[in-house]
Amino acid sequence: DLLAGVPALRALRRGFPGHELVLAAPAGLAPVAGATGAVDRVLPASAPGRAVPRALGWTGPPPDVAVDLHGNGPPSHRLLQELRPVRLMAFAHPATPRIEGPPWYADEHERDRWCRLLRWYGVDADPADLLLPRPPAASPAPGAVVLHPGAGAPARRWPVERYATVAGVLRERGLRVVVTGGADEEDLVARLAKEARLPDTDVFAGGLPFGRLSALVAGARAVVSGDTGIAHLAVAHATATVTLFGPVPPARWGPPAHPRHLALWHGPGGDPDGRRPDPALLRITPGEVLRALDRLPEREIPP
Repeated sequence: DLLAGVPALRALRRGFPGHELVLAAPAGLAPVAGATGAVDRVLPASAPGRAVPRALGWTGPPPDVAVDLHGNGPPSHRLLQELRPVRLMAFAHPATPRIEGPPWYADEHERDRWCRLLRWYGVDADPADLLLPRPPAASPAPGAVVLHPGAGAPARRWPVERYATVAGVLRERGLRVVVTGGADEEDLVARLAKEARLPDTDVFAGGLPFGRLSALVAGARAVVSGDTGIAHLAVAHATATVTLFGPVPPARWGPPAHPRHLALWHGPGGDPDGRRPDPALLRITPGEVLRALDRLPEREIPP
């Protein structure tokens, strides 16, 4: 999700060039924040799920500017108000009437939302400014098609057997297929690898470190995944994507309009935290995914 905020972070970097830009975020996101080129340091801050932390470990003087890129408040508003910033940028909310800001639109795309917030306060922001520099490390599987079956909730996980079907057809065409997964998705990755008969060299389980995952994605032919973090990373590296949407429409979290990014969605929306694959997600077939891959423009794979 942090990658959807890259345009806003870069806008703040340009708008306040003489300031230290501190991002309050989970400590594990420090490598991602560093890759944006917009953040000077990460202030570790997290809470279970997507909750707002009870406090921030801020030890310096009151910040000149505090920006709420978490939501429409009021918990995140009040958390930043406790720092007594000279200026606070946030969306308006009736529970925090002292904060003047633009209205919150629930169905707005994340990239557009944060840029609109900053523009309301006079900070120029471009939602298209989201590309990351090429990783310094070499890809462990250059030119491969990356399949990522995991997601934050079962509602956004396309069935493993369907990924396996896609993998089988691609391998018959002579393409290399690799599978990735997060630290808690080893079983999911193992099932896909077994059904698709992938060699161990093409299985990247256990949650790759950001630098290695970034190199893999940047050097890939394409990334096929659900609505989850690796799709945002692929967009940031200008890697072709086929992203499978179910409970959440691509209008809110999908890739930018470009021939190299195809979002599959049949609607209607549902519960993104559901315990079973969303019915809309299940309407997507392996054949549809393969046809989408065929429609992607040819990519020159870097060495």
